[in-house]
Amino acid sequence: MSTKDKILLFIPGYNCEKQIVRVLGQLDEGILSFLTRIIVVNNQSTDGTEEAVKSYMEEHPQVPITLLRNQDNYGLGGSHKTAFSYAINHNYDYVIVLHGDDQGDIHDMDRVLKKQLYKKYDCCLGGRFMRGSRLKGYSLFRTFGNIVYNFLFSAVVRNRIFDLGSGLNMYSTAMLKDPFYKKFPDKLTFNYCMILASHYYRHRIMFFPITWREEDQVSNVKMASQAVSVLKMLADYWRNHEFIKSELREIPREAYLADVIQENK
Repeated sequence: MSTKDKILLFIPGYNCEKQIVRVLGQLDEGILSFLTRIIVVNNQSTDGTEEAVKSYMEEHPQVPITLLRNQDNYGLGGSHKTAFSYAINHNYDYVIVLHGDDQGDIHDMDRVLKKQLYKKYDCCLGGRFMRGSRLKGYSLFRTFGNIVYNFLFSAVVRNRIFDLGSGLNMYSTAMLKDPFYKKFPDKLTFNYCMILASHYYRHRIMFFPITWREEDQVSNVKMASQAVSVLKMLADYWRNHEFIKSELREIPREAYLADVIQENK
């Protein structure tokens, strides 16, 4: 008889008090049957994100949620590092990432989980721009820009890339035990580096179609500056693949620490 995989759901949250409860509301019995624990990592939000999560936890004591608060504003990439450390230290087998701003839908992972497709790969990545995906409220301009960047990355890594960083992904903790990602940017470009690393370290990756929506979310992406920095990153990697091992953080840190604020046992 096979042992059930220990799967951690990581929800990063920053100033998303209106959306975070909707995200938690996606956790029905079907999804919870696959999950061992959910961690919500509050990245020093300045709104009511943390209080909204605490209220949800009190109203749903049967849902195994741990609310963490980063000891500093680490950025989205830094919150990933907080969660990856948590998964490794608590002996989880896999980590699912679902952004707390309610753009993605955890049920898009149904097929990956039910058929245990994740066992064949180091990471399973949501692809907003592949056949079968659905975009709601996403502008044609941004869609075109993403497709162009996906093409450029595909050419460099010599593998079909359908998304450089959606908000729904799954990683094997065995892969994460090698902290190759520690020096990656702590900001939104963290996932771009993860794509390049998958080529450099020969990770096995798959993409799966997802639903993505933009309604009342507030984007933290500064499109022009990010577009330039991503192109520079790609060019640097193309010239020398060892670039991926260099220090890419604005503030190097020894550790990404978080405090437990509340926990449903």
